[in-house]
Amino acid sequence: MLYELTAENIPGYRNFLRMNPEMFHELLARVGPIIEKPDTFWRKALEPGLKLAITLCYLATGNSYRSLQYRFRISFSTISLLIPEVCEGIIEEYAEEVLSCPVTAEEWKPISELFASKWNFPRCFGATDGKHVAIQCPAKGGSVYFSYKGFQLSTPLCFILGH
Repeated sequence: MLYELTAENIPGYRNFLRMNPEMFHELLARVGPIIEKPDTFWRKALEPGLKLAITLCYLATGNSYRSLQYRFRISFSTISLLIPEVCEGIIEEYAEEVLSCPVTAEEWKPISELFASKWNFPRCFGATDGKHVAIQCPAKGGSVYFSYKGFQLSTPLCFILGH
């Protein structure tokens, strides 16, 4: 299926996996060896490219495992095992390069300065969106501490640097 999209419909490929073929092949070259499994006497192992495509489709669309089983003709139980495996492989391969987190106050300062200049949130170094955090509302806090879904929230939802 991906071969046909690559040859005939690049916009369709991008729509399907949310990336161009070059990026997919780069990701596959890096993650493929981590997620590749040997064939056994009982079964032929799934190709790393197929496992990666299923995972990317899941992450891009939020389709259920049931829906993906019909799209890719792979059993629900196999998909439920391979998606976490591929995600862990991606994290393992890219963790140091992409997911590095500042540790010292000096490393956090440029992030805080960006929040202050871009969003007018001084001493803030991160924010969440679309997360509902249940908290103990202060006495007489009123409606300030409730989200539109009725959850009690801290206000504002951001991480504040110490004084």
